Amino acid sequence: MNNACPMATLTLAAALSVTPVHAGLPSTIAQVKPAIAIVGTYKATNSPRFTLRGTGFVVAKDQEDKGNFVVTNAHVLPPSETADPNADLVVQLRAGSLGLQMRTVKVLEVDALHDLALLRFEGPPVASFKVRDSGNVQEGQSMAFMGFPIGGALGFSPVTHRATVSSITTAALPTPTAKQLNAKAIRNLRGEGTFNIFQLDGTAYPGNSGGPLFDPDNGDVLGVVNMVLLKGSHESALTQPSGISYAIPSRFVLDLLNRHQGLAQP
Repeated sequence: MNNACPMATLTLAAALSVTPVHAGLPSTIAQVKPAIAIVGTYKATNSPRFTLRGTGFVVAKDQEDKGNFVVTNAHVLPPSETADPNADLVVQLRAGSLGLQMRTVKVLEVDALHDLALLRFEGPPVASFKVRDSGNVQEGQSMAFMGFPIGGALGFSPVTHRATVSSITTAALPTPTAKQLNAKAIRNLRGEGTFNIFQLDGTAYPGNSGGPLFDPDNGDVLGVVNMVLLKGSHESALTQPSGISYAIPSRFVLDLLNRHQGLAQP
């Protein structure tokens, strides 16, 4: 005679069937970590010589395993009106057992409307991210993002955060200065240049800008971390983080890549 309780059997079966949410994130982090980039400026006479400006990520030609191109936010680049002509724009990359390597970069294109920039660095290619079309991203979807929060104050080891797409909302990025209020910018503010942006419930900090928002299961890039809604000044982000961040959908990254011969995604 079987004296087992049916309810207990069902409860045990349900417990055994539960799998951890995104159990693959640790392996995904290990996979993509070599493709993260530190974006900054270098000048031999400065102290410190290197100044971090934000995060970027390596992308490759035709989805190859390695690449020489970096995507970041346009606002991560030094403003032209204040840029030091004697300082080099550089990225620091992980090159296997050699650790961090500094490479000078050339700006291939700046997409000011979507606050994106495409860079190319010198030297051998390194591991890269795969960029996927963000058209199927849904509200409530789990994500992860990686970067160097608080301007490298925690060191130059990339930090990963989980996040949920809490909203997909229409946005128009503000122009950085009044000098840029030209006819095109005014049209954008009137709605002609608006586009959808991902609102995240993960907390990003200054330094995270330009970092990849990616699928925690496979590492595919689905967005680029952008604005961080802070309470007060940047300094207060350490004590009063808002918990609301934003990301530019990756479809605009694909558009950027497709505008350059030899970088088109399949």
